[in-house]
Amino acid sequence: MSQIEELHNLGQRSFNLGNTKEALVHYNRILDIDPNDVKAQLKIGNILSKHGKYSEAIEHYDKVLEINDYDILALINKGLALHYLERYDDAIKCYKIILDKNPNSAITLYNLASSLVKQNKINQGLEHLKKAIKIDFSYKVKASRDIDFQHIKTKNEFKKIIL
Repeated sequence: MSQIEELHNLGQRSFNLGNTKEALVHYNRILDIDPNDVKAQLKIGNILSKHGKYSEAIEHYDKVLEINDYDILALINKGLALHYLERYDDAIKCYKIILDKNPNSAITLYNLASSLVKQNKINQGLEHLKKAIKIDFSYKVKASRDIDFQHIKTKNEFKKIIL
């Protein structure tokens, strides 16, 4: 097993045990060896996002996208980080890149719907939410509980979709 593989295993084990600081140490050691290690960049981005450090996470997702401009995990996670920073237009751009190549990505449609609704583009958001639910029914339950949709819960258009 190579040193990088061993560090990935240690990082994942630390993460699984809830020790994200230790996991970050392992993933950063990987980047010291190979700054273009996509998996380590993604893991660091995800850990930073988990801790609400969205701007820092975006830096890691951008490094992945420099290597592969259509890395779905980097795009979806960058979109989510941008959404949490309330940069909805930028989040939507990430989602649209994915949907241009994969129009049936339920998670992307759902996230796009969420960002559109947060921009008060309710009808557009609900159209994308309908598409996401048609592909994956579990998004109906998710939407009914999602804080991003709370302010439209009483609207008949929303009720028709989730009830």
